[in-house]
Amino acid sequence: MRSGVQEIDIGQVVRQSGIAASTLRYDETRGLVQPIGRNGLRRVYATSVLQRLSLIALGRAAGFSLEEIGSMLGDGAMPGIDRPQLLRKADPLERRITRLQALRDGLRHAAGCRHADHLQCPTFQRLMRAALRRQRRRGDDRGRTSP
Repeated sequence: MRSGVQEIDIGQVVRQSGIAASTLRYDETRGLVQPIGRNGLRRVYATSVLQRLSLIALGRAAGFSLEEIGSMLGDGAMPGIDRPQLLRKADPLERRITRLQALRDGLRHAAGCRHADHLQCPTFQRLMRAALRRQRRRGDDRGRTSP
């Protein structure tokens, strides 16, 4: 134990976090985590690295870039989480959730639709029109932009 800091080696970090050693080393090269030393050839980390890795995983799941995550984590023990930035990330997620829920509901309707021909179903036709509108807005016509 270095100066009262509880430590774990890279193998323990991998087992406890479920993160691959290569990911841990990559995060280290990006400055997101830092070992506190070595025990022979093995990197040694403060046990607080597990909490930091959890914050990194949460940031990645929310769609933050590694640069954004790094700026919120900072160099110190306490992260400086930017609350307005969290809200800015939450708004597009909310819109995506709404679209995905509508798509899920449409697919469920189509799976149990009483019409023999889905193209005759008004609900299925609305689902198709909505999908086409989203595609046009994104300019995503299989890699080509809409005219």
